[in-house]
This record gives sequence, C-alpha cells and structure tokens, in this order.
Amino acid sequence: MCSQGCILEKLRICSMPGFCQFLQRLLPVRKDPDVLVTNLRFGTINVRLFRPKAVSSSPRRGIVYYHGGGAVIGGLDLYHNVCNLLAKKTDSVLLSVGYRKLPHYHYPVSLQDCLNATIHFLKSLKLYGVDPSRVVVSGDSIGATAVAFITQALVGRTDIPKLRAQILVYPAVQFINFQLPSFPQNTNFPILTRDIMMMCVCRYLRIDSSWKDALLKGACIPAHIWEKYKKWLSSDNLPERFRKKYYQGEFHAPFNEAAYLETRHIFEVANAPILAEDQIMAQLPETLVVTCEWDVLRDDGLLYKKRLEDQGVPVTWFHAEDGFHGCTLLFDSMLLYFPCAEKIMNVLVTYLCGI
Repeated sequence: MCSQGCILEKLRICSMPGFCQFLQRLLPVRKDPDVLVTNLRFGTINVRLFRPKAVSSSPRRGIVYYHGGGAVIGGLDLYHNVCNLLAKKTDSVLLSVGYRKLPHYHYPVSLQDCLNATIHFLKSLKLYGVDPSRVVVSGDSIGATAVAFITQALVGRTDIPKLRAQILVYPAVQFINFQLPSFPQNTNFPILTRDIMMMCVCRYLRIDSSWKDALLKGACIPAHIWEKYKKWLSSDNLPERFRKKYYQGEFHAPFNEAAYLETRHIFEVANAPILAEDQIMAQLPETLVVTCEWDVLRDDGLLYKKRLEDQGVPVTWFHAEDGFHGCTLLFDSMLLYFPCAEKIMNVLVTYLCGI
C-alpha cells in the first residue's frame, strides 16, 4: 500500500499518506448491538466513544486508545473493531483518539492532539460514567509513543485524576539507535519493514530523506550525547537472547555535524520518551509492555521495559514469539487466522480486567 502510494506521489497524482488513508476508508466498520458508539469532537480533534449498552451499577473503567500507523495510516475506522472489542470484553468506556496526521500535520501535532483529548476526557469522567481511579491509557506503535509521552507529561498534575496504568503495544520510544538487533533481524519483515519505518519517521519529523543513511548509521549522534544516553539506548541493555545473533556493535560511522543539525529534534523527550529523567520515570503508573519477535521495534519495547523496571515501576511483559508489527489489527481477519493477534488481544483484555 505504501509502495503504491509512493508511486502515485512521484507521478503527482496524490500524496502517499492520502492514498493510504483513502484505501483504509474502504474497509467496513462492523456494528455491535451490545456497544453504543458515539462520534464526538474535542475542539479540533475527532474522537469516538465506545460504551457497553448494558446498565452498570457503578462507574466503569476508562480506557483511552491512541492508534498506530506511523502518523501515515490508522484512524478511528481502521481501529474501530479493536476498540469495540476492548470496550465490550472489559466492560469499559473507551475513548479512541483520531489525532491529526500526515500529509498535512507533522510532529508535534499528533502528540498534542492525544494529550489535549486525554486531558479533556479526564476532566469529564463523570459525564461518561467513568471511575476516576481506573483510567488506563493505551496504544500501539506510534500510538504507544503517545502513551509514553502523555503519562510523562501528566506526572505531577493535581487538577486531573491520576492515571491508573499504561499499555504500550510494540512501542517506538526512540528514533536514535537504529542499530539495535531487531533492525537487522527484521529489516524486510512485513508489515513494518525498515524502509517503511524510516520513510514514516522522516516524514513525521520533517527530516529530508537524504539524511536517512546518517540516521541508520548513527552519524548524526555526537559522541558526548551517546555517552550520556547509552546507559538507556545501547544493545548491551537487552537480554542476552535478543542480542546474541544479530548484535553488530553500534555507530561505526564518523560523526556528521550537518546531519546532527538537521535531525537533532530526535533527542527531544517527546520523540524519545526513554530519555526522560529518572524522577519522571519513577512516578509513572504500572505498565503492560507487549513486544513481538518479528518486529523492527521489538528492542524499543525491551529497552523501555528495563528503563521502567530500573526505576521501580511495576511492569507486566508479554512477548509474542510468533508476533509481528501491526498484527493486532488482524485479530478478526476473515481471510487468515493469526494466533499472535488473538493472543495479544486476550492479554490486553485480561490485563485491563485486572485494573
């Protein structure tokens, strides 16, 4: 889909993100008689509210979901079935956030949309019948990046309820070290190949594609910055089983100052939540991290898991040995059965039911 979109973009017929979003709008949205679905707008942000129709004697658990898609694809419709299932199976009120994305909106618009929608929801919990002590933020891929960003941004806020937990499904928590073992292992593994990921990263962060190789080789990372952050970003922090086969060492390319100046916003904590200060990390809520073996972002999740654990945050980890990036979208596929998708969705439901 992305490859076809790039061809159309080169022919100046339409943008690649526009083409991908057009195709996903053709997918059917299933109606569930047991769930009330309401489309709303929080200011400029489209959101979709899922509420079980059954009467509840007490306020329900609240879930905020930020979809994946690299800020290129994804949306309320594409993730409708995922959100509907989570709301129904966990008897929760779920808010799905339709943040603005490419081609018209770049970093940091999507993150700010997710943050603003979450704050608005947290201030309106009584209206939606949500228990303020049981609100969970969740997301996959770049949506999980938003989860990490938002939980950190809300640390110390006293004007809104405190988040109960966060769920990160195959998260991207940094755009700095692209030489982690999961990258060479899964360079060409669908759905998210390395090239597709780098295209999304460059477009999202408004980095010219000519700097792609510098990013991949670490030529944009000054030595003093790597010395400061390698304690969190190095492959040495991964469990042995995940680095023994594909570990090649890191950053053999000479430093390129021009590349650094063009890409230095990758070191902003909003883009690399793994770089947050210890005192922020230590105040984050309990966490579920889901990783997949056949995913270029696998090691991001593993590094963030360790980062949280090192600061005393309770972490539940599920690793899908047969999983791949984006597989949760296929949990209800009518053409092919993917056990990994069903397993991950069951893990999410079980975890949420325990909140």
